[in-house]
Amino acid sequence: MSRQYIQTDRAPAAIGTYSQAVKVGRTVYLSGQTPLDPATGEMVDGPIEVHIRRVFDNLRAVAEAAGGDFSQVVKLHVFLTDLANFAKLSEVMKEYFAAPFPARSTIEVKGLPRGAAVEMDMIMVLDD
Repeated sequence: MSRQYIQTDRAPAAIGTYSQAVKVGRTVYLSGQTPLDPATGEMVDGPIEVHIRRVFDNLRAVAEAAGGDFSQVVKLHVFLTDLANFAKLSEVMKEYFAAPFPARSTIEVKGLPRGAAVEMDMIMVLDD
């Protein structure tokens, strides 16, 4: 099965040895996104909700570059440096996803790249 590597300037460029996403057949594996502004490469300012929205906006840009949208997301992995932000994550998520929601894992971690408070990656299956 062929692979297609996805890249868009509407999301931050990879800051390591990875692709923004890899499409294999109808499945798209989106790499982790942090709250970096794609225009400046800097972390956004503001409360955790601003950071979460930036991550979702970055993921949406990559999903669209792969030919999909959030209605096709089947799995979301969330990494938070503070699980006290779990409820805020769930509230912001409702702005981007409609029921039925994708499967989700939320894990508290000690640290994330560049001091981010949140990182997310996803798996998306494109429609036929």
